[in-house]
Amino acid sequence: MSNRLAKTAGLTVLWLLVACFLLFPFYYAVVSSLRAGSEIFEASLWPADPGLANYRQVMVDQPFARNILNSLMVACAVVVLSLGLAVFAAYSFGRTHFRGRRLLLYTILGVSMFPQVAVLSGLFEIVRLFGLYNNLLSLIFSYMIFTLPFTVWVMTSFMRELPVEIEEAAIMDGAGPWTIVTRIFLPLLAPALVTTGLLAFIAAWNEFLFALSFTLTNEQRTVPVAIALITGASQFELPWGNIMAASVIVTVPLIALVLVFQRRLVAGLTAGAVKG
Repeated sequence: MSNRLAKTAGLTVLWLLVACFLLFPFYYAVVSSLRAGSEIFEASLWPADPGLANYRQVMVDQPFARNILNSLMVACAVVVLSLGLAVFAAYSFGRTHFRGRRLLLYTILGVSMFPQVAVLSGLFEIVRLFGLYNNLLSLIFSYMIFTLPFTVWVMTSFMRELPVEIEEAAIMDGAGPWTIVTRIFLPLLAPALVTTGLLAFIAAWNEFLFALSFTLTNEQRTVPVAIALITGASQFELPWGNIMAASVIVTVPLIALVLVFQRRLVAGLTAGAVKG
């Protein structure tokens, strides 16, 4: 009994240390965002006079609310398009047999292995050719490059694990591929959809290089670029309080999404890990 208590206490202490290590940067960002002026450089766990001045400056002095809306529209559009295409692609790769299926699947995976900077120049020419420069459509189009291969691969692995008997019963009842995918498989793939959709949303929300390269005005920029371009009274003076406040603002939605979809996220990450 004593050994079990000691083991439980040790695991509890270990988890607390890990939690403190992971949460301290975000906590310090919140604390720093509540400081004003030179107080931000003081090494204390809580400001002497906390205030929301930095948050007001971020939302009033620049179109940060518009930047948040831009990121939200781009990320949501990328998630919807990626999941919509990935579900039907996964049905083709996971439930049907055709020549070159494996080669095509590995080709899709290979696309995601290229670094963003390697395709930046060619992608910029495509964006310029179609007149999408300084347009949110260019970000939606470019973000599909690194979200779609991931979603296709994950959804294909989930699609393969669905019982064949369900599909056979649906075919016996006269259901076509569209009905099978949308009315039968889609509800069963809910954990996988939440998992891949959330990861795709985070990737699109945090993307910086394409957003910096394909947008020019503050009204079209997303939050990572807007935060990076926050400047102070002079070129060599950075308003760290404003930067921390903006970072907290854009981090809170991601934390809220993870907390809301926590159960489905865990179910999606662990599905298929154990086979009976």
